[in-house]
Amino acid sequence: MAWWRRGKTNTDAGGATATTDTSDFPLIRLQDITKIFKGDADEDTRALSDVTVDIGRGEYVTVSGPSGCGKSTFLAILALMDAPTSGRYWLNGRATGDLSPSERARTRNIDVGLIFQSFNLIGDMSVYENVEYPLTVRGASAAERRQRVEAALDRVGLTPRAKQRPGALSGGHQQLVAIARAYAGRPPILLADEPTGNLDSKSGAAVMKMLDELHADGATVCLATHNPDYIARAERHIYLFDGRIVDTPVA
Repeated sequence: MAWWRRGKTNTDAGGATATTDTSDFPLIRLQDITKIFKGDADEDTRALSDVTVDIGRGEYVTVSGPSGCGKSTFLAILALMDAPTSGRYWLNGRATGDLSPSERARTRNIDVGLIFQSFNLIGDMSVYENVEYPLTVRGASAAERRQRVEAALDRVGLTPRAKQRPGALSGGHQQLVAIARAYAGRPPILLADEPTGNLDSKSGAAVMKMLDELHADGATVCLATHNPDYIARAERHIYLFDGRIVDTPVA
């Protein structure tokens, strides 16, 4: 069984873990998700409104819509970086609203790989150390970290650049480092927010090829994009307009 398809892991009071089969659950289930950002007086912003959607294990889903439609908020909620104002979100069969802040952080670290336009690399760390860092936070052993980091860098073709720092790399190579970092964590889901938006066409093609390969290996991919070619390669498309899922683009 591919590591992306593992069951839900629970930790008991003594720290032991047990795996529950969640094969009958969608990996992601959102039910009536609404997100309102509070402002002054009448300036509250409703970013999402009653969003209900399932994303199954191994799916490749794209999300698009006009600027301000709620794409980034949608991904932030999926990534447990933000919480909905109302509604429920289950990740791998578990209600995320029941998680404590520390449990949310741990779940995000284990279950979600994040790939953003800004790369979010640590400038004073080498490529190797950037990929290794989330595994260190997770408490993986030195041997496991080495195996995963070396495999991830080899997968994206950056082994020769392992000792370099991000500032010495092109934008395309920095994005591949971000993908390697996500890959090394072996998350069930990869969330990508316009990951090629700041790249040239050649680098963008390399990033998309990598996402395609990770999906072929079993990862669930949710990609926010405006690119019609990227939308066409996905298995399913979600279109957001004014914070709602709509059947067809709105002019």
